[in-house]
Amino acid sequence: MARRKVANPLAFAVLGSLSERPMHPYEISTMLRARGKDQSIKVNYGSLYSVVAALEKHGFVEALETVREGNRPERTVYQITEAGSAEFGDWLAELVGTPAREFHPLEAGLAYLPGLQPDRAVELLEQRLKAVDTEISEVTAAHDHMASLEFPRIFWVESEFRLALLQAESAYVHQLVEEIRTDTLSGSGFWRQAWKLYLEEGISPAEQLKDPVKYFGQEFAWMQAIPPEAQ
Repeated sequence: MARRKVANPLAFAVLGSLSERPMHPYEISTMLRARGKDQSIKVNYGSLYSVVAALEKHGFVEALETVREGNRPERTVYQITEAGSAEFGDWLAELVGTPAREFHPLEAGLAYLPGLQPDRAVELLEQRLKAVDTEISEVTAAHDHMASLEFPRIFWVESEFRLALLQAESAYVHQLVEEIRTDTLSGSGFWRQAWKLYLEEGISPAEQLKDPVKYFGQEFAWMQAIPPEAQ
């Protein structure tokens, strides 16, 4: 997939905003905040003007007029071009229709979870759960409010998706915490013993795995399937 000329997610939001009507950058930022789009798109308002400049450079937007309101500085109103409309439509289709591999911070942390003591891992995961569950409550309340106003769901389905992701994370982490705490997570017994050997006797994990029978009383069949360079 070819890289877009202006790939910043904020550029996508700018094109989407200007698809509605011509606006100056400050008006765009105000609308994004008011509509809560900054909850779904990573928006860096400090770079808004440079993003607009980049879009103009590539012919996706163009200056329409310069306006002045009272004693405020002049502001340039931009409109989307035909090329910009095509770019926005193509970009939107790509985002909606093409799955992209995203690297979640929690996934990265879980990849190295054995680097924490089991009890510490539980403590940190529970800390995360408090924040996630609080956000779930806040988002749910916001949805209930919008529903009470009969605000069309089509304008906030992205928030429903966010809620679904939060709920899935919460359910998974709650289960993971319980399995670590009760040692029902496959490998958790090895995990605890490895840390005990390291803390009490100073035996490193690498040394432990050289002789699993000595330290754990058994051979690990799964080690035979791991290529040497991965060990």
